[in-house]
Amino acid sequence: MAEKIAVLLSGRGSNFLAIARNIQSGIVTGCAIDVVLSNKSDAPGLIAARDMGIATAVFRQKDYADKGACEQAMVTLLRERGVQWIVLAGYMRILGADFIDAFAGRILNIHPSLLPAFIGLDAQKQALDYGVKVAGCTVHFVTNELDGGPILLQKVVPVLDDDDEASLCARILEQEHIAYSEALELVVHGKVYVDGRRVRRR
Repeated sequence: MAEKIAVLLSGRGSNFLAIARNIQSGIVTGCAIDVVLSNKSDAPGLIAARDMGIATAVFRQKDYADKGACEQAMVTLLRERGVQWIVLAGYMRILGADFIDAFAGRILNIHPSLLPAFIGLDAQKQALDYGVKVAGCTVHFVTNELDGGPILLQKVVPVLDDDDEASLCARILEQEHIAYSEALELVVHGKVYVDGRRVRRR
């Protein structure tokens, strides 16, 4: 039986769309996107999900007493739906400890740098400003440390002499669309395990 995935997004959800296409085409097996959640009611990714017949839900913090109450409502919905994996796809909010603990070891994020370098926002600009010769993306397990969870896999792209932020972002995004699906295939089929800070193949 396919394992259920929930996608959290705040924008267009290009990684969500890439994963959905790869599930549909059979590149990623053993899982299905059960629901897409957003903190923004007008997120283009939500519209795309609805067009694909995927359930959606909006959780805006301003509709709840505080962040904790909002995230508890999210946890309740996800548990009711039997979701097993959480995929962050451009979700522009930092998850609280209670949410992370509720799905410990089952939340994935993708970051547009070769972690631990250039954490946080504008990672591609940080890489250019630093003058690195290679950049890339990292799929990692989410912990309470920002962009600090065990690394599942990474993809490397060259930084070209004439790169600007837009061109580097585009090249990294292409690899994100590949990396996230590869990561899902690994975790859903139990091909990896976490050993301290290391993610090892079985």
